[in-house]
Formats: sequence, structure tokens, C-alpha cells
Amino acid sequence: MAQIELKEGRRAFGHDPEGYLHARPGYPQGLYQILIERCGLTAGAHTLEIGPGPGLATRRLIELGALPLTLVEPDPRLARFLHDELAPLSAALDIRNAAFEDVVLPEAAYDLAVSASAFHWIEEAQGLEKIARLLRPGGWWAMWWNTFGSFSEDDEFHQATRFLLKGIERSPAVGSNVRPQHALDVESRIGALRSIPTFRDISHEILRWKIVYNARQLRALYATFSPIALLPVEERTRILDGIESVALRDFGDQVERWIQTPLYLARKS
Repeated sequence: MAQIELKEGRRAFGHDPEGYLHARPGYPQGLYQILIERCGLTAGAHTLEIGPGPGLATRRLIELGALPLTLVEPDPRLARFLHDELAPLSAALDIRNAAFEDVVLPEAAYDLAVSASAFHWIEEAQGLEKIARLLRPGGWWAMWWNTFGSFSEDDEFHQATRFLLKGIERSPAVGSNVRPQHALDVESRIGALRSIPTFRDISHEILRWKIVYNARQLRALYATFSPIALLPVEERTRILDGIESVALRDFGDQVERWIQTPLYLARKS
């Protein structure tokens, strides 16, 4: 099955920033607590966020004092949305509409660099090498994702709707037939971090939590997934109609889903 190209995927979410912001689940408080306790997320921490999208994590970073805050967002529609939504919250917000690989940023300037559910759209080795150059000595890198499903339980809704998704392109987040999902491929993600000579204190952990969706919420959620968002309108509508129908017919309009949030950390020596 074909995989979405990185450059194409980076522009998959800008057609409806508001819909993405409200449909996607946020990130657990425990994750931000780790950033505070281990990674120096505090008032005045000079922070870089890569691929903020509509700002799902960005708002929380601002609340926790990540200022000045630089955002690198390749989609111009999302960059405009971020400016309109977040500029009133912070006078120290620098939004760069560029691909991370191309953007020019000051080296050794950031206390903390993060990416929330976005780093699979960047060529990993090149991206990590650049992050290491941008961090100050002692600065931290954190990347994380939300993934649906549990190690110990099948995701019943995913199994019930797989037939609807046959034949569509795959996101790089999905992984391959021989490797786990990108975010859950601990061996590969840790290996990539260890390949950067200046990274130390490399670690990972997975936070697990549950969320309950109704059929309309699931329709809105699936509309934000890149393989669906990039489809022609007729095909996209057919799949979303099917998602909503399965949730109503087979799950009684109440679908409980596990979410795993893998978090990877590294500190620049």
C-alpha cells in the first residue's frame, strides 16, 4: 500500500484548523508534568515547537511559561490560524511558515524543543541533527504522539472499521508490516536519538488513558486523519459516513478507546 509523501502530508491538515483543534484529543497532564520536572519547562524557557498544527499542544506550553516561543509550521493556512488564535495570548510568539528542514533559526538558542504528533512528517535523521544544533548545552528535546489502542486489548472500533480504510494511502505514522507504529517503535526511535553524538539522558515512557466518543465526534476525528483528509470529497464522505454508521449501529453511539501517548526525551550535552 502506498505511503503519503512527507511534503504532501505536511499540508493535509490546514483546510479545517478549527475542526482539527476540537476533534483531536489533547495530551495528558502527566506529559506536561514530565516536561516541567525533567526538561525545564518553566516561565522564561526559550522553546521551539516543530509542527504545531492548529496549536493543540501550543496553548498548554504558553500557559506553562514557554516564552519566548518559536513555532515552525509548514502549512500557510495553519500558520495564519496560529497567528490569529495565539498572538493575543503572547507578545513573545515567533511563527515561522516554513518546513523545519529549511527554516533558519539561531543555533544553541533553545532550552527546550518539542514536537507533538508531527515529527513523523520530517526526515528523522536530518531533523534530529538540526535539533541538536539548535539546543543550548543542557537543553532538552521531547517528541510525543497520541496513538489509539492498548498493548493488552484489541481496539474493537478499529477492527470494526478496517474494511472502510482498505486501499487508501498510509500515513508514515502507521509503520509497516514488519515494524510497529512509528510512535510505538521504541527500538527505532531510541536508536535514532542515540545516533546523535551530543544527545544524553535518552529515555522514553508511554502514558495510557481512555476517552469516550460518540458517533459524531468519531466522524470529526477521522476527518482529521491525513489518509482521509487528502481524499477526494466523495470518497472522504463515504468513509466518514461509514465510521459514523458503525459507531451508531454496532457501538450504541458510545465508543470507549484507549490512547497511548509515547514520549521520547533527550538532553544535549
